[in-house]
This record gives sequence, structure tokens and C-alpha cells, in this order.
Amino acid sequence: MASHPDFVNYAAEQLRDAGSIRSRKMFGEYGLYCDGVFFGVVCDDQLFVKITPPGEAAFPDLPKAPPYDGAKDSFLYTEGSRESGGGGAANPARFERKQR
Repeated sequence: MASHPDFVNYAAEQLRDAGSIRSRKMFGEYGLYCDGVFFGVVCDDQLFVKITPPGEAAFPDLPKAPPYDGAKDSFLYTEGSRESGGGGAANPARFERKQR
């Protein structure tokens, strides 16, 4: 199921404190860029953020999942992310995981 543009806009708005957030439609879903650098995707109205060594060190307990079949794991931001240390300035904990 493709993501809804309203959710993509909501995600970008919540992340605005991180920099200039831009979305780009890709293969029926959306890629996310911060100041021109790709950092994540919205798939099935869920926010997935690329795992980096600094991110892994800072937030080792955040849930991880692939955004689509065959993809590498990404951080998956959910309501429970705040308890795992993911409730930073951009407040990614507002995103809810939908059932697939």
C-alpha cells in the first residue's frame, strides 16, 4: 500500500528542526532528504531512518525493520521510540506503526 501524501507532509513537518526536509516520490513511496542528504523513507505510512554508526551508538535500543522486502533494516520510529531514547528535538515518537 502506498503512503499517503498527508502522512509524508506530517513527517516532514515534525522533522523540520533538523534542517530543510524534502520528500521525493520514489517507486510509489517517498524518500526523505535533510539539507539535500538522503536519510530515510516513508513506506506504508511508517517512518524508516537510515542506520548509521553514530545513530546506532546513540540509540541502540530503537526498533529496526526493513521498509520493504529485501531492504536492509532501518530505524523504525513508533510510539514506543521515546521510551528507547528516540524522543529528540524532532520528536519522532509521534509516528505510529501501522499493521502490514
